[in-house]
Amino acid sequence: MGSGHDTVAAELARRARAAGKRAHVVDVLTLLPRGLGAGLRGFYRAAVRDAPWVYSGIYDFFLRPGPSPRPSGTPLARLAGGRLLRLVRGTGADVVVPVFHLAAQLTGHLRARGALRVPSAVVVVDFAVHRQWLHPGNDLHLCVTAGTAAEVRRGTGRPAEVCGPVVDPAFFAGGPEADAWRRRLRRHGDGRPAVLLSAGAWGAGTRLADTARLLAGHGFLPVALCGRNDRLRRELSGVPGVLAPGWVSDMPGLLHACAALVDNAAGQTAVQALAAGVPVVGYRPLPGHGAQGVERMAALGVSDRAADEAGLLRSLARLTVRGEERERRIAAGRALFREDALARVVRAAAGPGRP
Repeated sequence: MGSGHDTVAAELARRARAAGKRAHVVDVLTLLPRGLGAGLRGFYRAAVRDAPWVYSGIYDFFLRPGPSPRPSGTPLARLAGGRLLRLVRGTGADVVVPVFHLAAQLTGHLRARGALRVPSAVVVVDFAVHRQWLHPGNDLHLCVTAGTAAEVRRGTGRPAEVCGPVVDPAFFAGGPEADAWRRRLRRHGDGRPAVLLSAGAWGAGTRLADTARLLAGHGFLPVALCGRNDRLRRELSGVPGVLAPGWVSDMPGLLHACAALVDNAAGQTAVQALAAGVPVVGYRPLPGHGAQGVERMAALGVSDRAADEAGLLRSLARLTVRGEERERRIAAGRALFREDALARVVRAAAGPGRP
């Protein structure tokens, strides 16, 4: 769903190949029969973009943590079981690494039955772990924070460790492309601090044009990431003082050229900003795990959570200027990146979990 899970999978595969190993990436939704995966993706995209109250209800019913019983995702995931097992056998895989909760339900179910004969190490990409990430059949969960790992251990009774977020190392360095972005932003913004306004790969968010107008009217250059939502890009391109560049393939360079990120999902763009040393402000988050993730990031002290327009402007005024507070926030964000998740996956594949 979206591109965050794909980005994490691609980075883990890149690290594996760089270390001389073989890696195979598969979208679990394509393993579901009769186009069911494409239908699920389309429904989710429509709900998040156009009817967030629908997704909020789904999250409350299926995903929200808590003691009361909830329906499991395992029955749906089981429909992909046969195809996954054939892939494992055909590729000679030593470990399966889910980076999406439906895949984690599938591998946990197959491991519990004894059908999957190699370890499953789940890389949890969210700051706030909902219950569909958790299946006690999985051998290991690798988590963004220590608090998340503790939640997973309580929920599954199985090992869970903290390794931090998974991002391309290019986000730490920036590179020469950042200079080209800085020149472009200076030309467009007349020296105004550039603030990235992220709507994810699907261009989903609440009153994004209003937020862009607010920032443009208070001395900032809003740089609106609209993903693949061309309708949103056209709308924001018409807002005076706003830059909506379309799909961006050089995110490390753009992030290093910006002074802050206004985020609504606590997803991959947020952790990429933390790696790049760009302060993050959560504002008007998407429902469900987006809202919970934004709250969790703020509680960790790695971002601000702005409750209203005035709060957003106050946060940006503090965090876009050089000084001790900005440096403390950058240091707190970068401290999350602790261990290479791939190295931990390789150890799991070689450990006692292997029959």
